[in-house]
Amino acid sequence: MIELLLAILALVTVLLVALLLLRGAAQAREIRALSSSLSDALEMKHRGMLLDLHNGLTQQGDRLGGHLTESSERLRGAVGEELKQTRDTLHALKLSLSESMHEYREAMLARLGETTQTLNARIDERLGEISGKVNERLDEGFRKTNETFANVMARLATIDEAQKKIESLTGSVVSLQELLGDKRARGAFGEVQLEALIRNVMPANAYDMQCTLTNGTRVDCLLKLPAPTGKVAIDSKFPLENYHRMFAAEASELERAGAQKQFRQDLRRHIDAISTKYIVAGETSDGAVMFVPAEAVFAEIHAHHAEVVEFANARRVWIVSPTTLMAVLNTARAVLKDVETRRQVHIIKECLTRLAIEFNRFDERMRDLARHIKQAHEDVERVQVTSSKISQRFAQIEGVELADVEQAAPLRVVDLRDESKG
Repeated sequence: MIELLLAILALVTVLLVALLLLRGAAQAREIRALSSSLSDALEMKHRGMLLDLHNGLTQQGDRLGGHLTESSERLRGAVGEELKQTRDTLHALKLSLSESMHEYREAMLARLGETTQTLNARIDERLGEISGKVNERLDEGFRKTNETFANVMARLATIDEAQKKIESLTGSVVSLQELLGDKRARGAFGEVQLEALIRNVMPANAYDMQCTLTNGTRVDCLLKLPAPTGKVAIDSKFPLENYHRMFAAEASELERAGAQKQFRQDLRRHIDAISTKYIVAGETSDGAVMFVPAEAVFAEIHAHHAEVVEFANARRVWIVSPTTLMAVLNTARAVLKDVETRRQVHIIKECLTRLAIEFNRFDERMRDLARHIKQAHEDVERVQVTSSKISQRFAQIEGVELADVEQAAPLRVVDLRDESKG
């Protein structure tokens, strides 16, 4: 019984399994059929979607082409207008720049002309002032020299006339020997005569009367001459006692010979004293002057006492009379005048040197100004070249056809379509 049940149960199980297998096969067939129909439906739907997408992309491409064409037309018009405005602006800028540079050049040339005229006027004025001052000083110096010389000549004529009158009035007027009987009176007379001669010839700053040297001796006059001469001492005291004894009417030949010998000794002692006292190393010149207040005594010394003259030259003492002293003083004055003239020439030379420096500076500034003007001219030419190139470039841009832009638009649509498909 149990076996039967087991057999029945096995049979039932087999039937159930078979039924399940049959049902599974049917369901598989249904699933395959459903999958096939679903695939066909999806394919049809996908094709419809692709067709709609293609139609939408086509319409969008058409709209984009229209918009691109319209934008190209607007862009072309705007670019043309801007190019026209830019060309007009550049042309106006070029004209304005040309006018400005022309005005600047005219202004610079005018200013340069004014500066040149002003500087030339100043140079001429300065040279005129210098020349006028030099001529005035030279004329004044010549005038003073002529006046002094005329005064000296007049005074000498007066002195000669006075000496003639003294020589002629032997009876009613005392003789020179009686007038100058003592040494002090002769010294005063010599000092007065020496001072009169020097004051009439020399300027006040070229001498000192009764000047004391560093060795303590007092000199009658100290001439202050320029280097290398330096200071020259002049002594006006002179021994005349034995000279008058030489020419005394009551003297015998023996007395006259003795007086002549004594006169020679007096001259030597006086020359030696002048050389010792009035020649100071480092202070005075290497010579001194012995002033003889009478031409007759001077002539006697040079005519009959040549050895005394040689002794004086050896001791660096120069014997002078009023006439020869006048020549010495005129020579000294000429030396002073020459020194003053050289000093004025030095001033003129310095002024001309400064003027040459100013003229060189003016020449450098003129060259700088010419260089700046040349640079400005070159800059204007370069600006004009650049402006021409810009104008040509704008003209080329205006002449370019926009066909390339119109042809480039569909290519961009194709790219969009490819990208959408991707």
